[in-house]
Amino acid sequence: MSEASNLSGKVIKPGGTIGILGGGQLGRMLALAGRNMGYRFVTLDPTDDAPCGQVADEQIQADFDDVEAARKLAALSDVITYEFENVDAHVTNILMNESYVPQGSELLYTTQHRLREKRAIEAAGVPVAPYAEITSAAELREAAERFGTPCVLKTATGGYDGKGQWVLRSLDEVEEAYETLSRAKTELVLEQFIHFDKELSVIAARSPRGEVKAFPAAENIHVHNILHQSIVPARIPAQVQKEAEELAVRIAESLGVIGLIAVELFLTKDGQLYVNELAPRPHNSGHYTMEACRTSQFEQHVRAICNLPLGSTELLSPVVMVNLLGEHIEPLQEQIDQPDFLEHSELGVSAKVHLYGKKEAKEKRKMGHINLLTSDVAKALTWIEQTSIWESK
Repeated sequence: MSEASNLSGKVIKPGGTIGILGGGQLGRMLALAGRNMGYRFVTLDPTDDAPCGQVADEQIQADFDDVEAARKLAALSDVITYEFENVDAHVTNILMNESYVPQGSELLYTTQHRLREKRAIEAAGVPVAPYAEITSAAELREAAERFGTPCVLKTATGGYDGKGQWVLRSLDEVEEAYETLSRAKTELVLEQFIHFDKELSVIAARSPRGEVKAFPAAENIHVHNILHQSIVPARIPAQVQKEAEELAVRIAESLGVIGLIAVELFLTKDGQLYVNELAPRPHNSGHYTMEACRTSQFEQHVRAICNLPLGSTELLSPVVMVNLLGEHIEPLQEQIDQPDFLEHSELGVSAKVHLYGKKEAKEKRKMGHINLLTSDVAKALTWIEQTSIWESK
């Protein structure tokens, strides 16, 4: 039974204070959505003038493992949520004991570890790519021979945007790959490489009262292992979209999710869906919902953790979300005041720009995104091609 299952009656109404562990862009957009609903926000983050801190009522500037800072966050908050998965276990226990954390610790425990996550997905009756736990170079060689190359070796904990991974393209790489990733001092997992036709994701929300809703599936395009575009509606058959959304709902219910769960999937050419990863929070591939859906993922997360009725996930407009990395900020600034940039009359594309308030535009650092609202996603993709912003990506 989920830790949150006995909290079905608790409601945090507008006027209450939501504490956010983490002060990045996800927390920022969560706070902006919740402030519209009348909630107050306090965030804990070590970064001076953090993106979420800029829009919250208060920022506690401290490291994430700072026990006293965690206690202060608990004392100031009616409900606490998090914007990233790798929350210190000791801090999580303090928050659970001294405040209200409807998401609980079980889901964090599961999604912080790839092997536990895969087993939980399988227990929900949802397919994952074939995998094997790896504890030695010999085991890696045996599994790689069984799966065939290419295959992907990953650390069980940590790693994002392609970090903590090694794509084995030849058995000659086995010893080097094992030696390199085993330095992380965590378990390793080898995954069979899925020759996918498309990468998809579905954001689902579940409240303590058991209400579950899924947003439309997004078709995702990555560049250098970083999300570049999310296209909605995904260019897939309606039945596949329905199945992807049903899988996300099944996972949310099986894992007892409170708040959001992002389910990343591979779609093969023969129409098979495999879950790749989970993220128990708002997700980059759900940013399209901010203008394109009746309820944004951020408002939905606030509704879910506060136990309000969930909002409609209806798609109001086709949309393409495109990420802005550090190298894209200068060309964006050069073009943003030009005719046909924010409102392209010929293509019928409206560009909604979101910047995250980060001080330094480092290369490959996520600095913002643009939601391109359109009558046809092909027009938005043409808009992206006609600008020079992403030429350096």
